Amino acid sequence: MRLELKRIGNSTGVILPKELLARLDLRQGDAVYICEMPGRELRLSPYDPDHAEAMAAALEIFREYQDSLRALGR
Repeated sequence: MRLELKRIGNSTGVILPKELLARLDLRQGDAVYICEMPGRELRLSPYDPDHAEAMAAALEIFREYQDSLRALGR
């Protein structure tokens, strides 16, 4: 799907077609999360605070046990 960047006030935005919003179960005012990927690619997904909290906990565990995890990976 090809979308154009549009001027919105003093900003620039992308207008998502209503068909896409329906398929993604998104509505005006919903939060979405943008990840920058390699090769100038962007990933747009609904933001899930529970997932973000779980990932933060996992990262803390990975940091705490990085030596053990590295040894297990060999």
